[in-house]
Amino acid sequence: MKKFILDLTVADNIRLNANYSLLKMTSNAPLPDMMPGQFAELRVDNSPSTFLRRPISINFVDKDKNEVWFLIQLIGDGTRSLGNSKIGDIINVILPLGNGFSIPTDQNDKLLLVGGGVGTAPMLYLGKYLADRGFKPSFLLGARTNNDLLQLDEFAKFGDIHTTTEDGSHGEKGYVTQHSILEKINFNQIYTCGPKPMMQAVAKYAKTQSINCEVSLENTMACGVGACLCCVENTKDGHICVCSEGPVFNINKLLWQI
Repeated sequence: MKKFILDLTVADNIRLNANYSLLKMTSNAPLPDMMPGQFAELRVDNSPSTFLRRPISINFVDKDKNEVWFLIQLIGDGTRSLGNSKIGDIINVILPLGNGFSIPTDQNDKLLLVGGGVGTAPMLYLGKYLADRGFKPSFLLGARTNNDLLQLDEFAKFGDIHTTTEDGSHGEKGYVTQHSILEKINFNQIYTCGPKPMMQAVAKYAKTQSINCEVSLENTMACGVGACLCCVENTKDGHICVCSEGPVFNINKLLWQI
């Protein structure tokens, strides 16, 4: 898929909580096609300590408003600078990068989308993409507390939502792999993104149940095009760059001990 370097305009910046901002960005020209699971590299212009672009998952694409959304976790100078963007600011963006999730052909397949933390970001666009094609996905979203669960109203537009929190403040108490939905529904496909231990636990569950599973890795992707080798992952096909060969992989390709 062709890559574009675009100057996008901030249409809105919504502070979801103390740790997350939602940037909605637009352009005078129609935005290029993007697949769920792909990402973008955002240039940070107002942080003297930030020299590299920041890789951010594509959270949502609103074609009616010609917007692309990015869920920004405010964890360093670069992301905090992006999180402080004002409406009307211009941000240079390279997109779409990487390869996205595979889309099933059988609309009767039962699909589970599992997200944890900022890893819920690509699940929203994937959910919309699937719903637009006649699927009704189930979302399983995990967080530490109720305050860390994001965009639940948006997810509810595209499928059923199930949640877990470590403190029991929302949904079932525990981790996503402990949720009762896994005992009630026999899923055909699982997609997941989040902290690596969570993804490994989901992958282990999928493998024991013989369920096809794809994970979106979050290795450090400095360049986004496979040049800097910062994001190399050892797979059954050898060492490959997550940014150019992924970030989405079938678990059967990974060397995880699951």
